[in-house]
Amino acid sequence: MKKIAILIPCYNEEKTIEKVIKDFHRELPQADVYVYDNNSKDHTATIAMKSGAIVRKEIRQGKGFVVQRMFREIDADIYILVDGDDTYPAEKATKMVFEVENGNDMVVGDRLSNGTYANENKRSFHGFGNNLVRSLVNILFKSNLKDIMSGYRVFSRDFVKNYPVLVGGFQLETDMTIFALDRNFAIREIPIAYRDRPNGSISKLNTYSDGIKVIATIFNLFRYYRPFLYFSLFSIIFLLLGIIVGTPVILEYIELKYIYKVPSATLASGLILLSALSFLCGIILDAVKRSNKEALEMNMKKNN
Repeated sequence: MKKIAILIPCYNEEKTIEKVIKDFHRELPQADVYVYDNNSKDHTATIAMKSGAIVRKEIRQGKGFVVQRMFREIDADIYILVDGDDTYPAEKATKMVFEVENGNDMVVGDRLSNGTYANENKRSFHGFGNNLVRSLVNILFKSNLKDIMSGYRVFSRDFVKNYPVLVGGFQLETDMTIFALDRNFAIREIPIAYRDRPNGSISKLNTYSDGIKVIATIFNLFRYYRPFLYFSLFSIIFLLLGIIVGTPVILEYIELKYIYKVPSATLASGLILLSALSFLCGIILDAVKRSNKEALEMNMKKNN
């Protein structure tokens, strides 16, 4: 029997954590439930321990840091990552685990396809943010995913042990999705019925500041994972600007056999040089990225 670990990062979830633990124990009684307390100021850790969870602590504030420690410390064949706010249905866990057992590396609880997120979520701007992030990722990384930012995911051991958690906050879901797309991990989405937080449970997500961080993360990851395209776009922009600035200089030289627009000539030369350098950077970094992908593939083969 495969070992299953249920991972619940928590910060001030005393209102809901007992129900979440009991729901997952009911659905997957053979699984170990881990609650990592992230400096809660309430009784989250105590309640989790009494409810039968293995409780540990992460002092660095942020969901990404908690998941980083979870992925380092916990050894299992299948990992279920879920929030402790009782917004995700434990009833879908068995089906999601089944999908991982059948070859998928990351199974995502899709909140958006069946409309429950739009109906249940009371923060209207969150829906806009989810759609914006989904559109950006699908365009930039040529995918067709429905829910990029779901906090309910099931992973294979290969994914967990090869995914470097490099973000500390709520950019985590976006980061792991893009990593999976770039490294060709098998992704499956399962529609789920999302429910909003119960009364008295407060969201830790700041709609605007965390939303800006997520969008900034997408563009940073675009630079990391698609370096040739990223730097080629800059190369084209610099080239066009160089042509626009330099054309009058060339026409002047053809007509007068002398260059009077020296500043324009200098600027045009600099822009063309920047264009060439950007293109070369794209080629070099794309080669580095390919080398890293090959190293990851070899590491996975060795571990298997």
